[in-house]
Amino acid sequence: LTVARANLPAAAARLGSAQIVALALATDFVDGKLARRTGTVTRFGTQGDYLADAALWTWFTVTHEKSRGWQLATFAAWAIPVAGLTVASFAKGGMVDVPRSRWLRPAAAVEVLIGARVLARLLARRRAESRAG
Repeated sequence: LTVARANLPAAAARLGSAQIVALALATDFVDGKLARRTGTVTRFGTQGDYLADAALWTWFTVTHEKSRGWQLATFAAWAIPVAGLTVASFAKGGMVDVPRSRWLRPAAAVEVLIGARVLARLLARRRAESRAG
């Protein structure tokens, strides 16, 4: 599911924005639930999940979000920590575990807010089209 989520941008032309958002949120949720329920949480899976989110949501925001502020917030929430993790891992000579708060999750908050903004715009556009048509 993590790999599928990371590759959703490749299916963007076929699926559309709303479907990309829905699939990204659903696969992220199910992936985490399955790993915890089956006891298959791994360091690789945890880091891969974060990198998949970083790839998907950074691409999504750059291509679909018109607000420069939201684009910068996305970059700050994902790309900066990924770069820091990469530098620290190379310096140490292996993957560095990142301590994560159960309650403070800025990247997840940005992910949900961006998804909600896109869905709200799509719904508003459809309402406007149905009134005009």
